[in-house]
Amino acid sequence: MELAFRSVLVAWLSADSTLSATLNAIVEEAPLRTALPWLALTASASTDWSTKSGRGREIRVALELNYRGYEQLAEADLIGAIEARMESLPADQSEAGFQIASLTFLRARAEQRGEALRALVLEYRARVLAV
Repeated sequence: MELAFRSVLVAWLSADSTLSATLNAIVEEAPLRTALPWLALTASASTDWSTKSGRGREIRVALELNYRGYEQLAEADLIGAIEARMESLPADQSEAGFQIASLTFLRARAEQRGEALRALVLEYRARVLAV
């Protein structure tokens, strides 16, 4: 379920017109040669979240936004758009074989990586059940 969730998540983010117009890449791993800004699903981990009647997983994902900016709020609108898109992920993912029971924001971490290069990591927890 973790791989299916990752695939659905990248496709959902990529399908957003605002994000795809603003970002140079929305990918599953950090791109090697892509101009900033880009968004990648850089990490995930899952644990059992099964019930008596079915299989389930708790999946934690980390989305990393890399961009260039001299001010801390340089990409505040873009970050807001990413968060809004994550929160609107449909629960019914039966085509991918699961149903999302909950999707929760956990934390964000920001850092500066050299002159004007910034990274923001957004972490989410999804609890999914097989259908």
